[in-house]
Amino acid sequence: MEWILVFLLGAAVGSFMNVVILRLPKDESVSFPASHCMSCNAPLRFYHNIPILSWLFLRGKCGFCGAKISLQYPLVELLGGLIFLLSAMKLGISLPAAGIALAFVLLLALSVIDYRYKMVPDSLNLAALTLAVISATSFAHLTYNFQNALLFAGGFTLLRFYLSYAIKKEAMGEADIMIAATMGAILGIQLALAAIFIGALLALPALLLTRTEDEDSQQLPFIPFLATGAWIALMFDGYITTYLAGLYG
Repeated sequence: MEWILVFLLGAAVGSFMNVVILRLPKDESVSFPASHCMSCNAPLRFYHNIPILSWLFLRGKCGFCGAKISLQYPLVELLGGLIFLLSAMKLGISLPAAGIALAFVLLLALSVIDYRYKMVPDSLNLAALTLAVISATSFAHLTYNFQNALLFAGGFTLLRFYLSYAIKKEAMGEADIMIAATMGAILGIQLALAAIFIGALLALPALLLTRTEDEDSQQLPFIPFLATGAWIALMFDGYITTYLAGLYG
């Protein structure tokens, strides 16, 4: 029963993230007005806002005007539920685990916004980083998280300057630096480096498939791949740590 409740909590958070994804890039309030159809502006009933189920019962259409509802809504809700559920199963039901799960749901929202709008709101990025740092079981753990966040932020900043100088153009954005800091706080140095490598491997085929002659139009969002790499590293931390130990001794 507790796992069902954890999943439902995550799905509810995912439902709110859909509002954030839609409104924050437009500088709109996430509280007012209440949820409404984007086509006919009709205010939604409470039973229209049940995560996942409402979309299924309505068959992906508005209950008033029949306009199609994006598949993004149930997918983000489903992923939010799974993130909370798997985090709890991996880390236990605790406040630090809830903080890490919420940080990953924020990374999910950032990934969707980065993909759809090619922008990364600082408010969400800072919230994810703050949760990653404070999701600690002790003061020593909190200090450890903060230290790792600083190390990765500093390392990515230096890498940004060097790469930008070498290729004579902006190599990465400030948002990527903050994402790296979040990964360092959640995973620690070794796993965060592995997560970045995994993210780069995942991004490579997508980069090749979307490659065009016009480099300016070739803007592949990197945050979804970093976030996915971080999630894989968290879920399979034992296997990755064992592999790295065998590789380097």
